[in-house]
Amino acid sequence: MTLAEPAFKIKIANLPLWVIHVHSNNMAQIKRQLASRLSQTPDFFSHTPVVLGLSAVGNSPTKFDFAALTTLMWEHGMRLIGVLGGSAEQQAAATQAGLSLFPDTPLRNATAFPDPSPAQPLPPLVIDKPVRAGQKIYAENTDLVVLAIVNAGAELIADGDIHVYAPLRGRAMAGAQGNQGARIFVQSLEAELLSIAGCFQMFEEGIPQNVRNHPVQVYLDEARLVIQSY
Repeated sequence: MTLAEPAFKIKIANLPLWVIHVHSNNMAQIKRQLASRLSQTPDFFSHTPVVLGLSAVGNSPTKFDFAALTTLMWEHGMRLIGVLGGSAEQQAAATQAGLSLFPDTPLRNATAFPDPSPAQPLPPLVIDKPVRAGQKIYAENTDLVVLAIVNAGAELIADGDIHVYAPLRGRAMAGAQGNQGARIFVQSLEAELLSIAGCFQMFEEGIPQNVRNHPVQVYLDEARLVIQSY
């Protein structure tokens, strides 16, 4: 008699998620500004899972209407799946609205589980073929290097830096896990969107002439996205 193959396996997954960090306890203001921002990028967050970061307002007595926020995000294609941090009352309201709770502290305890040796950096993910429209490439825990054209409608995502040694006509999102020190390097900027650690810039009205078709580097200066030509 042989054991049947298990119908499923449960594993911990390290997946890129968008986190919206809330810095105001004014629910009307949050919903108004969120609706305005999402209307500017109608397709960017389509079916994207999102977590609401509440650490900055954890001491606020304001009761968040998570059901209303969930409905608003669904109307714009964004899927609110949980909250990060917040007070016990806020977390209770979130779970009542059907949301998950994400810890805002590392799950692993460095004292209880010491690393035997420093983690070795992963080699970059190198793509040497054109990236087609609709194609999405994710470099997990490393940099992404693309040696060919990135067509409009394609997406590049990396937890580290992104290097494109060809025209970039699609979207590039570096520091996907929140690394604010990540950078994007492009040989010829023709992009639809640039993002670092969730701070993004769309180009619905075209790329500024001083950087369009130029080699550039993109980085964060506090919360401001800087696009600098060489």
